[in-house]
Amino acid sequence: MAAYVFCVRFRLDPDAVRVDPNEFETVLRIPAADPGEEGWLFFQQNLWRGNVGDESHFRSVAEDHLGVPVDSVTFSELETDPSYLDDLESEIAADLAQFNADSVDEVLHKYLGSSIHVRSGNT
Repeated sequence: MAAYVFCVRFRLDPDAVRVDPNEFETVLRIPAADPGEEGWLFFQQNLWRGNVGDESHFRSVAEDHLGVPVDSVTFSELETDPSYLDDLESEIAADLAQFNADSVDEVLHKYLGSSIHVRSGNT
């Protein structure tokens, strides 16, 4: 099991009332698709060197998930267990050419930087 973890900052601007505070930060975890399944290339499509590739686009993605306007979003990590990471590495290795890379490590670094957090199944 794995998830892409983001820190999201959003603001509430209601029309008829005041709120205090009106700015919030939250952690957004987007479940990672199983390697080889639809959506598994999320990292390639949205991340670059451990950062959000296109912040404007990804603010819109976060807004869709949260239902509020998002001021900023930053990528924190791919949170994964050893089994998912093994499957991801195998799927990447099966077609390195699509990533324009010579190794799985190069692909992971190119998109995720050093932002992979492997957790045991007990946490």
